[in-house]
Amino acid sequence: MDVLTKEQRTKNMKAIRSHGTKDEVLLAKALWHKGYRYRKNDKTVLGKPDLTFKRYKIAIFVDSEYFHGKDWDTEKFRIKSNREFWWNKIEGNIKRDAVVNKTLINAGWTVLRFWSKDLRKNQANCLQIIENEIGRKKDAYLQRKEKRVEH
Repeated sequence: MDVLTKEQRTKNMKAIRSHGTKDEVLLAKALWHKGYRYRKNDKTVLGKPDLTFKRYKIAIFVDSEYFHGKDWDTEKFRIKSNREFWWNKIEGNIKRDAVVNKTLINAGWTVLRFWSKDLRKNQANCLQIIENEIGRKKDAYLQRKEKRVEH
């Protein structure tokens, strides 16, 4: 039994964004101010990552704890209403995230996933992880480019 009326629940669910969330925007702006250029929600990359660095094959996702099932084995019991629907929905999201990760990694991509709260609490750490990965990929990219020029 839902604690909200049908109209209240509808209004609540319509307000939840699938992209362009505050946390995604926060990360994107921080990277932009540091001089990094990216694509947002690129439909040509599996899973439509929140931010994409195509040249370096880096896909960044900012996942909400609820919808992507952080600590799912314990947290799922906190859901009181419409439990069957939400369990199926969130477990499906977890499985889809795993398939997206595996497929992108097999295609040579680096997948970085950040929980929204971790990003809010420690943005500097998340930025450092991204910058380190960009630097690593950039070096490898330049080395491949130099090898092509030599041959």
